[in-house]
Amino acid sequence: METGTILIVDDNKSVLASLELLLENEFSTVRTAANPNQITTLLTTTSIDIVILDMNFSAGINNGNEGLYWLKHIHEIRPTLPVVMLTAYGDVELAVKALKNGAADFLLKPWDNRALVQKIKEAYNNKSNKKSSSKSKNSIVGSGNPNKPEMLIGHSPAMLQLIKVVNKVARTDANILITGENGTGKEMLAREIHRLSPRNTRPMSSIDMGAISESLFESELFGHERGAFTDAYESRPGKFEAASGSSLFMDEIGNLPLALQAKLLTVLQNRNITRIGSNKVVPVDIRLISATNKDIPEMVKQGLFREDLFYRINTIHLEIPPLRERGDDILLFVETFLHRFASKYQRPEMRMHEQTIEKLRSYHWPGNIRELQHAIEKAVILCEGNVIRPKDILVKQTWKPQTTSTVPNLEEVERQAIETAILQNNGNLTAAAEQLGISRQTLYNKLKRFKP
Repeated sequence: METGTILIVDDNKSVLASLELLLENEFSTVRTAANPNQITTLLTTTSIDIVILDMNFSAGINNGNEGLYWLKHIHEIRPTLPVVMLTAYGDVELAVKALKNGAADFLLKPWDNRALVQKIKEAYNNKSNKKSSSKSKNSIVGSGNPNKPEMLIGHSPAMLQLIKVVNKVARTDANILITGENGTGKEMLAREIHRLSPRNTRPMSSIDMGAISESLFESELFGHERGAFTDAYESRPGKFEAASGSSLFMDEIGNLPLALQAKLLTVLQNRNITRIGSNKVVPVDIRLISATNKDIPEMVKQGLFREDLFYRINTIHLEIPPLRERGDDILLFVETFLHRFASKYQRPEMRMHEQTIEKLRSYHWPGNIRELQHAIEKAVILCEGNVIRPKDILVKQTWKPQTTSTVPNLEEVERQAIETAILQNNGNLTAAAEQLGISRQTLYNKLKRFKP
């Protein structure tokens, strides 16, 4: 068996399934993609050693131009990556054209299994013999560039714009307010900003503003002297003093009560603190990064948040888009988390089934990156084999009613749900019943009822 990873790109899922079954015994990892738009993400997040690429992806178009376009695109990303073209409409001219454009070989549908395996292995071995340079080109986006924020990965317009702004503001001392839904990675972004800043020689300090009681506010932020109050057995610096010369991350700043907002504002304006029990004024030099999932401008209108404090913390506003609005960026995180947890739990051969990827892409992820991370970790732990299938992704799929005038029959909806579950679980009725949340016997009874 070859140790490399093969990627098969074909819009015909029967072809994908057949090739996957044929080649999984020949290569250690087989990846599939039914949509060529996934190519960019897969090549930039996964170590791919050879690609099998279909020539045609649109119904009724057999000229091979789509395949040639994606062949060129692949070589723009990975110039030395061998690509074997696959088509049912092969002729000499098209084969020659593909080879002239850099294809390693050319195969026709239907194929001979032995010939296909032989040609793919030849292309793989030729690539291995020609190239012995660093594997860094195959690593996850950003891992080879120390100046690129590690969590700021993605090709969606929103993320590209966010990355552009972060690269500009990280090297300044401007106060930054990060907003976004729970689980979008606000603290991760704060740490990346600090990592890219001139203050990165010292660790970033962080504090959850929503968890501080009024009685402990001054002690936590400004520090205290020994004997200043009961249980103050020794002097201790506060968060501001500890973060001097570095960055201070204030999480959940939208949860800070009004009475404490005034005290915070005074320190931010004067840039000095006085410990409880002391008269000594201590100057502090911090770069402030705040975060919240609340609508601060609306809170200002309602009198729940000080307007002057809002302007003080909001020199630069960065909004992290929810995962559901980031398109195929989700695949970047899936790959990252899969590698992380497969390594953590010593399951190096783990991979995602094509149907699993589709399930992950179609889910709305209300918990965003945090929910996705937990889902992948659970899947790695609970998966019985090396292939993570849809049933291993334990999320609650939500049904959105269609905005049509026709209301679907409940029996038909149930029938479709059962058929989908059986298909996703490759005919395994036990797994399908588990996914549907019913017993195996109940599933049997429903199947009998649906029979004509």
